[in-house]
Amino acid sequence: MSSLDRGTPPDPFDLLPRVPSFTLSSGDFSDGGTLALSAVHTSAGGENLSPHLAWTGFPAGTRSFVVTCFDPDAPTGSGFWHWTLVDIPLSVTELPHGVASGDLLGLPSGSFHVRNDYGTADFGGAAPPEGDRPHRYIFAAHAVDVPSLGLPDSVSSAVVGFNLAFHTLARGVLRATYQR
Repeated sequence: MSSLDRGTPPDPFDLLPRVPSFTLSSGDFSDGGTLALSAVHTSAGGENLSPHLAWTGFPAGTRSFVVTCFDPDAPTGSGFWHWTLVDIPLSVTELPHGVASGDLLGLPSGSFHVRNDYGTADFGGAAPPEGDRPHRYIFAAHAVDVPSLGLPDSVSSAVVGFNLAFHTLARGVLRATYQR
């Protein structure tokens, strides 16, 4: 069976406990749109820059945020984590274009990355296999009920996701696609 014959994996948030939603937006792509070349990994000819994200309408009781980007269509059996930024302070409701790339000097104070599936602690852009179907990139801002998840930066994105299942009050989601 070729990679084009695979069934479509489920949206990962369909498998988790339901939570209310709030608004997540980007100046770099629209919900359901195609990722810009700036958000494509350098190995696939892009710039590997994190997209701009902003969020509003999160619930009272929110104490911090976590931002993630996940590709459920990666041919791995477990998807591919592109970005996990943890312990974003409540006062931060926007991440500028490129902040999670390069020197990381503009990251919110107190926040940190855990390794993505490229093995780096930053944003890792889209790089689906050439000729594969369009991949979905699911960006999420999670409103968290504690000021810190209390995790070290050495944990995996999956461990962060596990802890989010118990601390997410609401979630804003944007979905984009990219294909080579």
